[in-house]
Amino acid sequence: MAVGYQGLPKLYPVGGVRLGTTAAGIKKPGRPDLVLIELARGTTASAVFTRNAFCAAPVIVAREHLSARAPAYLLINTGNANAGTGRQGFIDAHTCCEAVAARGGCEAADILPFSTGVIGEPLPVATLADAIPAAFAALNTEGWASAADGILTTDTVPKGASRQVEIGGRMVTVTGISKGAGMIRPDMATMLAFIATDAVVERGALEGLLKRVADLSFNRISVDGDTSTNDACVLMATGASGVEPEPGSDDFSTLEAAVTGVCRELAQLIVRDGEGATKFIAIEVVKGRDQKECTDVAYTIAHSPLVKTAFFASDPNWGRILAAVGRAGVPDLDLESVTIHLNEVCIVRDGGRAADYEEAKGQLVMDQEEITIRVDLSRGSAEATVWTCDFSYDYVRINAEYRT
Repeated sequence: MAVGYQGLPKLYPVGGVRLGTTAAGIKKPGRPDLVLIELARGTTASAVFTRNAFCAAPVIVAREHLSARAPAYLLINTGNANAGTGRQGFIDAHTCCEAVAARGGCEAADILPFSTGVIGEPLPVATLADAIPAAFAALNTEGWASAADGILTTDTVPKGASRQVEIGGRMVTVTGISKGAGMIRPDMATMLAFIATDAVVERGALEGLLKRVADLSFNRISVDGDTSTNDACVLMATGASGVEPEPGSDDFSTLEAAVTGVCRELAQLIVRDGEGATKFIAIEVVKGRDQKECTDVAYTIAHSPLVKTAFFASDPNWGRILAAVGRAGVPDLDLESVTIHLNEVCIVRDGGRAADYEEAKGQLVMDQEEITIRVDLSRGSAEATVWTCDFSYDYVRINAEYRT
């Protein structure tokens, strides 16, 4: 069970979006593993994708299709990544798009395909295509929760978030789902995330919105430092509410805050559900010279196996955090100006262990499920927060047994 998980919240329907989920039997019989998302005509969409050079065939196809036109359908399968599959992978991705287009009365280029699962295995196209009619039959406006379950792989819980805000006297909805638990260190977004709003947002403004939001949410998480071949995040604006906030206005800021809230919640759920995770850790780096310096320090701590295993053991071995900060590559770092806290307990000050630090105080913090590491560099005004988790025995077991 994910750390601090309170269950799937109410996911508000988004006008102009219908979702259908079915069990295709791609990897395991009877398990929901195929999701179809239908978008109303006039929907605008933007996406960010993995920067992994060996990106999966569906990533390349989805990017090409999205660059040419607005999508009519999104097709997501789990159980098979269709990555590392060469030319046949592209053929298979296109075949799936054609199968959806034939049923939906549109063109193959109107379909965005997404896959997640085992890398290097051929996509079972016939099995997937046979299930597409059932996905169409299941389409409904209330399908968000089922879809959240249908896109999971090693996740232990479905992940969804929703907001409703008033803009210009009318209600605007933002709802999203995501999946991911391992191979998480996104260089763009997350493993898979799909967010929709019924606001009217033109394509250029939507692209800028998604980039800003992703950089403050999905690009600030890490489970294990690995970047997947299949990462993708899609933001869709159907316009069904008729509310069209002007970019740069207070109304647009209200919409952006709602989208940011949904994406940040989804991103943190991924960390809370990290493979084998028992601790949720926020790493706040403040008073750096710039954002990059702050994120470099935060990610060095987040990616340290020694730090992560110490948190799993609830061991207040503060020297591991100190060492991570020291090797983060911050130039001309004034060690005596750096302070490090575990929650409210100062562990490092004046170049070494804080004079008033006591092991018992550190232990009280480390025994908790949710912990904040705060690093004050005292050299500027920039700050950044990264969310991560610990490394447990189960992380090794889950990944050692992934294909068995």
